[in-house]
Amino acid sequence: MRVAILAPVAWRTPPRHYGPWEQIASNLAEGLVKLGVDVSLFATGDSITDGKLFSICDAGYEEDRTQDAKVLECLHISNLMERAADFDIIHNNFDFLPLTYSGLIKTPVITTIHGFSSPKIIPVYKKYNTIGHYVSISNADRSAQLDYIATVYNGLDTKSFEFNNDPDDYLLYFGRIHHDKGTAEAIEIAKRSGRKLLIAGLIQDANYFREKIEPHLSNQIEYLGNAEPAKRNTLLGKAAVLLHPINFNEPFGMSVAEAMLCGTPVIAFNKGSMPELIKHEQTGFLVNTIDEAVDAVNQIKSINRQDCYNWSNSQFSSKKMVNDYLKLYEQILA
Repeated sequence: MRVAILAPVAWRTPPRHYGPWEQIASNLAEGLVKLGVDVSLFATGDSITDGKLFSICDAGYEEDRTQDAKVLECLHISNLMERAADFDIIHNNFDFLPLTYSGLIKTPVITTIHGFSSPKIIPVYKKYNTIGHYVSISNADRSAQLDYIATVYNGLDTKSFEFNNDPDDYLLYFGRIHHDKGTAEAIEIAKRSGRKLLIAGLIQDANYFREKIEPHLSNQIEYLGNAEPAKRNTLLGKAAVLLHPINFNEPFGMSVAEAMLCGTPVIAFNKGSMPELIKHEQTGFLVNTIDEAVDAVNQIKSINRQDCYNWSNSQFSSKKMVNDYLKLYEQILA
């Protein structure tokens, strides 16, 4: 089977720091290669893969700002689509733009919808409903206007995470610094709990960081910057709990699955996919308010960290994800 994996070109695949779509494209490509599948990865030129690499740029537009994002995206997508006949199936991890080629080629296209940036993009998906093969990354993140062939949870390389049953006492916020992700709420939870909070992540909204986060930084509330994979493993594993007080219906939540792989329970606002990721009172707590989150912090020792690992390893491993997608490829081609 000849499979083309289309990754974004914002960041390297796999990403050095941030880049969840790139990370999943990488985990999928490398997992398929290990199963003997003929994989071609379309990504940035500095990407790392054991498959064949096709690229139209040396680095992603977020890492080299001299480039125009839309120009790179057009060149990148067309680079694959003009070779479509070379593949048995194309796996699109690049949002809705590649769908506009799907009616012009004979190779089937399976699209993982990694979330909807806006309801305004749904008409593109609707147009290709009858010829597209759509996969959601959680049951919560589905549009009633679209047809889906499956839900496949994002899969992590479990070997990259180390189980830690002897954590430190700090709380951890790990993710984009943005209102949607609830950085300010995490600070409030830590302050009311009287606990130390470490914050790690990409500053996506500079004004939000300056106005809502920076004034609270102290010996108790520390911002560590963006975390590389090795640092991420240590931060997640040593945390007493991951705080995930999101303000939007998150499609998945990679850091939630990553934390549990380290044995670290998660306290999250009960929105979006969180009930699918977290087993309430077994691998963490689903809460609705800051007060409930503070109460949950005080109960965190009731959670068995081995249960967190077992759950995440069984549901969110790259091995499971790759096998699930391989079955879908075979189903589509049959």
